[in-house]
Amino acid sequence: MEDAVITASAQALCDTVRWFASRGYCPATGGNFSMRLDNERVLITASGVDKTALTPADLLPMTIHGELLTEGKPSAETGLHLALYRRDPDIGAVLHVHSVANTLLSRIGNPQRLRFEGYEMQKSIAGNITHEAAIDLPVLDNSQNMETLSAALEARFDEAAPAFGFLVRSHGIYAWGADLASARRHLEGWEFLLACELQRQQLENRR
Repeated sequence: MEDAVITASAQALCDTVRWFASRGYCPATGGNFSMRLDNERVLITASGVDKTALTPADLLPMTIHGELLTEGKPSAETGLHLALYRRDPDIGAVLHVHSVANTLLSRIGNPQRLRFEGYEMQKSIAGNITHEAAIDLPVLDNSQNMETLSAALEARFDEAAPAFGFLVRSHGIYAWGADLASARRHLEGWEFLLACELQRQQLENRR
């Protein structure tokens, strides 16, 4: 039974990854994705694989404490995924992509957070019931050291939690949810909002 559950989970994660990759969010093997199997174990994408052709063989089981349970090389950013799972046991999946909009908006003006107001799509993020409120997406400075980046996330987790995500400057977005479906909804919602905001700024600058 356990093998069947893992197989089904792996296939669902692959389907989600390929969907995002087909829309250009994972260029040059970029992006990394994971989902929780139980309290102690997760599946995470292997390093350097083409996300448009991801298969269950490209997913590696490991513990939330970093013990790899099979052969393979996990994503370089595995530590950040595991830090999220350890920080909040209600997180069921973590999705990370690189889009033009999320990369550029994290750079323009060097913001510490991006604020979104007036967009109906804000309601795609759990807990938001009206476009009339504001919602902030934190921006963390990038680092190749996952311990440094994890510490920066821990310091701002209370800010990131209501957004179910955060941006890493010049890098990309991390989004999560209680399960794979909610994580995907949050990521789709954020990417729509980021694309709208980038185009809005571009149009204003042309005036």
